[in-house]
Amino acid sequence: MSFHHPEFLWLLALPLGWGFWQWVRRGHAVALPFDHGAQGEGRVPRFMIHLAGTLPAVILAVAVLMLAGPRRPAPPSDERVLNNILICIDVSGSMGVPFGSGGTRFEAAVEAARSFCEFRKGDAFGLTVFGSEYIHWVPPTAELSAVSNAMNYVRPDNMPGWMGGTLIGNALRGCRDQLVRIGEGDRAVVLISDGQSGDFSNGGDRAVAEELAKDDIRVFGILIGDGTGAAGLDTVSATTGGRTFVAGDPGALDEIFREIDRMQKANFKPSTAEWVDYHEPFAIAGVSALLLYSITLLGLRYTPW
Repeated sequence: MSFHHPEFLWLLALPLGWGFWQWVRRGHAVALPFDHGAQGEGRVPRFMIHLAGTLPAVILAVAVLMLAGPRRPAPPSDERVLNNILICIDVSGSMGVPFGSGGTRFEAAVEAARSFCEFRKGDAFGLTVFGSEYIHWVPPTAELSAVSNAMNYVRPDNMPGWMGGTLIGNALRGCRDQLVRIGEGDRAVVLISDGQSGDFSNGGDRAVAEELAKDDIRVFGILIGDGTGAAGLDTVSATTGGRTFVAGDPGALDEIFREIDRMQKANFKPSTAEWVDYHEPFAIAGVSALLLYSITLLGLRYTPW
């Protein structure tokens, strides 16, 4: 235990002096009107009266201690290590192909990603869209509504014509540039696409994988459809400690995101202990001393006649 304002503790000299004076001062003796009586010395009553007279000093001492601001360390707790996860979604024209009943590949991917973000509250999510180029739509943020609302406006049919290709390696390098600026927490990319990358040939996949692994960025790939292009993306995810999944139907997307959640676990570390106010025992002691002193005033005192 410690105090917020230890400079006030010197005031404890006042109740200590008061209490000492109560026991040593003279002038308490009272001569009772008995002739030829063998009266006792009254040591026990005298002790009790002195003790009662010391209670105001005790009350003052408690007031000084509370003025000094008693505090103690809060119980230890674990602090969550932030996961910075970039959702990287393909917005090329093929993502507008119907997928399942009543929706497109893009819509199914967005809905599953939105549910994943809501389930992982406490992490920071960002949104990047890519085709032939990439656009960092939302930087990693713990404000999930920013990512969720952005997904309502990012659609393949809203993209310019020069976004029509599929360059996964280029997009992953862009995600790496975004994530390395973040100095705190783990970093991961969840990339969703439906096509084969045009920049993974001639060792391009291996080069991208090594760059990401060097910066401790895990990649989880989700290929929608028949899994075309899985080889290159699988090289990247395996090298970085992630995994590539193939989703043949909308229902598989939810299961894939649950598996990613199990692999990208939330980590915790002991947090630094904080100091909290600790007035309760002093308040109880002060109130108890005050009540006891009030009771002693009913009769436990020297009778001044």
